[in-house]
Amino acid sequence: MEEVKKNLLTREGLKKYEDELHELKVVKRKEVSQKLKEARAQGDLSENAEYDAAKDEQRDIEARIYELEKLLKNVEVVDTDAVESDGKKVNFGSTVRILDKELKEEMVITIKGASEADSLNGSISNESPLGKALLGSKKGDTVSIEAPVGILKYKILEIVK
Repeated sequence: MEEVKKNLLTREGLKKYEDELHELKVVKRKEVSQKLKEARAQGDLSENAEYDAAKDEQRDIEARIYELEKLLKNVEVVDTDAVESDGKKVNFGSTVRILDKELKEEMVITIKGASEADSLNGSISNESPLGKALLGSKKGDTVSIEAPVGILKYKILEIVK
């Protein structure tokens, strides 16, 4: 039997997704139901833009609910406070200051689960090439990752937390 992959989340990520699911089920479903009811009351549905828009919104809400329920059904919460956070090794949930050796640019990134990763806001997946390379590394280490443009090297300047 194939082992199902766990979705790793921080406590904050779990709360965020649970809150979103609750909002969709309790508030948004009722809102779109009311929009559909009002649109139906206008008569002919074949040329009713409000009805079509409400049906599209309903479809999007139901798809997101399905996606969130699927994600939360197989979640594993990693308590980042309990993870070995002696600041000596990079772990899941660690925030790390690194130096891109080629560009001479410093970055601060946090390693999270794939579903929480948001590279534009400084968090990367533990499954990404850089995330995998950083995990288990120490301050002062240089990690290398293979990319389409060649080998990229990053030096760990500090393990913030």
